Amino acid sequence: MRFSRSSGVVLASVLTLATAVPAAADPLTDFHRQPVSWSPCDETKVGPLEGLPLECATLVAPVDYRNPAGDRLQVAISRLKATDPARRRGILLVNPGGPGAPGLGLPVQLGRQEIAQVYDLIGFDPRGVGQSTQLQCTVIDELPIKNQTRPADADFGVFTANAKAEDHACQEAGGALRPYINTNNTARDMDIIRAVLGEQRTNYLGYSYGTQLGATYGTLFPSRLDRSVLDSALDPAKSWHEQDFDSVDAIRANIDLWAEWVAARNNTFALGTSADAVKAAIEEIATALRTRSIAGMTEVSHLDYGIGFYTRYRESWASYANRMQFALIEVRQGIKAAPSVAEDLANASRIARERTVLHTQEKAGVTVKCEWNWPDPQTSYREMRRYRQAMPYGGVVPELMAPNPCAFRSFQRLQTPVRATRGYPVGLVVQADGDTQTAYPNGVAMATALGDTLISVRDDGNHGHYRYNDCVTKLVDGYLVRGVLPPSRSSCPPYAEAPDIPVDTRSSLVAPAIESLTAVASRIHP
Repeated sequence: MRFSRSSGVVLASVLTLATAVPAAADPLTDFHRQPVSWSPCDETKVGPLEGLPLECATLVAPVDYRNPAGDRLQVAISRLKATDPARRRGILLVNPGGPGAPGLGLPVQLGRQEIAQVYDLIGFDPRGVGQSTQLQCTVIDELPIKNQTRPADADFGVFTANAKAEDHACQEAGGALRPYINTNNTARDMDIIRAVLGEQRTNYLGYSYGTQLGATYGTLFPSRLDRSVLDSALDPAKSWHEQDFDSVDAIRANIDLWAEWVAARNNTFALGTSADAVKAAIEEIATALRTRSIAGMTEVSHLDYGIGFYTRYRESWASYANRMQFALIEVRQGIKAAPSVAEDLANASRIARERTVLHTQEKAGVTVKCEWNWPDPQTSYREMRRYRQAMPYGGVVPELMAPNPCAFRSFQRLQTPVRATRGYPVGLVVQADGDTQTAYPNGVAMATALGDTLISVRDDGNHGHYRYNDCVTKLVDGYLVRGVLPPSRSSCPPYAEAPDIPVDTRSSLVAPAIESLTAVASRIHP
C-alpha cells in the first residue's frame, strides 16, 4: 500500500480535554498562563533517552482558534534544560518534519550538540500526533498490484480506490478533528508553548516539513521569533505536488551522476562504458524482472525503489553497482548470484522501499497535506503513464504521481498555508543538491523568499544535515550559539563521499573489496 497508518483506539474525549477557560480580554490569555507540570519522560512513549534528563508535560490549546472558548485539545511537550545555565539564551523549539512526525524525542537526538549547552531544547508532538490529541486512521490493506512502480493502465483504478479508502479511513476515525489539523494551527500551538514557558521570544530549528512550519510561525508571529534554522526546506510558494516534480528531477540527476561514475569504472563493475550504457543495463535487468526473479529481487519494483534510493547516497554507489553487476551476469549468462549476495540485495530492496514509503506515511500527514490542492484522477493517470516510462525509479509513480487521498478530501478545508514572509532576524536555510525529499531548488526558493542565508551541501543526497555534517553543524552552532551568520551563500562538502575507487586503468582490473548494501544502508540517515 502507498501509505500505511497506525491503527488504534480513538480517544472518546478527543475534543473535550479540559474545562472551559474563563473569558478574558485576550481570548488566549488563559491558555498562555496555564500552569505547566514537568515530570520525567516515559521512554516507551518518546524513545531512548540515552541517559539525558528529558522532561515531559501536557498543555491545552483551542481546537479552533476562531473559537478559543470552544473545545480544546492536548499538546505534549518535552524539555531538555540548558547544561550551562550561565550562558542560557532561552528556548530552542525543534521539529523533525513529516508532516505529522512526533517530536518529543528530538531534544535527546540533539542533546550532545553545542546548542544543548545554551538553550532549553523544547520538543513537541504536533496536534494530531503521538502523545498529543491523536488523529488516527484505520489500517488500509496492501495494494494488490505487483510491480507498482510500472503499473498497467488496468491497475490505475486500484490506486484511486486506495486513495479514496485512505481518506475515508481518516475521516471515519477523526473527521471532527481533521479541519483543525493544519500548519497554521500547529504554528499557533507553538506560540502557546512559548508563552507558557514564560519566554518573550523563541528560537527554532526545523527539518523538512518543519521548515514550512517554522516559516509559518515566523510569518504569523514575527515579533516572537529570534534565530531560526530551516534544514532541508520546502518551497513556500509551491503546492506539495508541484514540489514532487522537483523530487523527480533530483532522482533523475542522482541516477545520471551514479551512471557516469560507474561507467568511468567499467573495469570494476562491468555495467557499461558510458552513462547511457549503464542505464540500459539497468533496464535490461528490469525487463528480466517482469518474468522471473533476479539476484534476490522478485519483481521490478524492487529494482526501481533500490536505484532511486541508493543512488542518492554517494557512500552506497559502489555497493549498489556491485550488486547490479551480479544481477546483470544472471540475466545475460544465467549464472546465479551467490545466496549471500541475493539475500543482501533482497534486504537492500526491502530497506529502500520501507524508507521511501516512510517519508509519506507519518500519521496526520494525510490530513495536513490536504492544505494544498491535488490533481484529479485523470490528471494523475496521465502523470503515471508519463513517468512509468520516463522515470519509474524511486517510487515516483506509486508515491508521487498516483492519486492522492487529498484529491478526495471529505472535510471542509478551513485554512490554506500562509504566504511566507520574514519580519524577524535573518536565519539559515540548509539544502543538499542531491536530496530527493526536498529538492535543492526548494531550499533556494525558501531562502530567497525569506531573505535568509543559504548553506548548500554539495554532491550529497542526504535529508537533514545539522548534527550529521560537521561543516553544517559548525556553521549552525556558530549562528545559534554565538550569533555569527555565515556568508549569505555558503557551501559545505558532503556528509560522505563516493568510495575511493579509481577510474579505469590497468591497475583497476582487480575489483576492490566492496561491503554489502545492507551494511551501507545501516549507516545511512534517511
